[in-house]
Amino acid sequence: MLFERPGLPLKLADLPVPSPGPGEVLLRVRVCGVCRTDLHIVDGELAHPKVPLVLGHQIVGIVAAAGEGAEQFSVGDRVGVPWLGQTCHHCRYCLADRENLCDNARFTGYQLDGGYAEYAVASARFCFPIPMGYSDVEAAPLLCAGLIGYRALKMTEAATRIGLYGFGASAHILIQLARHQGRQVFVFTRPGDRAGQDFARELGAAWVGSSSELPPEALDAAIIFAPVGLLVPLALKAVAKAGIVVCAGIHMSDIPSFPYEILWEERVLRSVANLTRLDGEEFLNLAAQCPIATRTNPFPLEAANEALEALRHGQIEGAAVLVVDRATFG
Repeated sequence: MLFERPGLPLKLADLPVPSPGPGEVLLRVRVCGVCRTDLHIVDGELAHPKVPLVLGHQIVGIVAAAGEGAEQFSVGDRVGVPWLGQTCHHCRYCLADRENLCDNARFTGYQLDGGYAEYAVASARFCFPIPMGYSDVEAAPLLCAGLIGYRALKMTEAATRIGLYGFGASAHILIQLARHQGRQVFVFTRPGDRAGQDFARELGAAWVGSSSELPPEALDAAIIFAPVGLLVPLALKAVAKAGIVVCAGIHMSDIPSFPYEILWEERVLRSVANLTRLDGEEFLNLAAQCPIATRTNPFPLEAANEALEALRHGQIEGAAVLVVDRATFG
């Protein structure tokens, strides 16, 4: 499925099978998760994507061939490909073990063709083995929704009472990990989202309410997954002194002005940018230990536009996944 420019639906296209270069692997794609970042690209909210572009950065596939020096995996291995696709390895961020901030990073399904296709090429250094026990469809959301949620959770430090604003793909994974770690989770959804609230209760939320409400007790930290800037001052009001508010999306609408008093008393407001390979290794090990169960909504590849529209309108419970290899469907 090919993206050509914002405002146009993705279209089916016949493309040549790519060849892996040095350090790369060719994957026969089995499934690819559908992420809100894909929607931001389609809607023109993220500037300067490669065009034409194959979207998709939650890829689960089988290694079909390897380029010179790609010795991490063998033909037939099942691997996952995340958002971070390449880094330069020598800028000040890479040298400080902060490759997620690399000055010259390239991202899967944005500057690099992704997984809304039958074949994809990826750097072997940025692929992960998929834990045993997960089907292809179940594993796909772990590769972005799970990874970004995990990085956001790490930024809450030792918080024991955590608020989640928005209860989609990332939050439904993160609540399971947080509860496994002994934390209480308070979930905020859009007003009237009864299905989302019921889903949060099913997964063990200590309290569920509307994003316009305050929780019954002050939070140690809050993570904002919904791309809505208006939620920032609401989350600041919900956290206690020294509380941390983490904005976990790659795009957010403008944050309105707010009084200094809700930031005062050493509250912290910060963002998450991308992920590191260490995040991936840590999280995938934890996911298998927990174990985290993903709720998925599979769509055939040719229904990518329908999957994106369902995501846009809040009609996905858990995560949407495109099934490329029909033998994987169901």
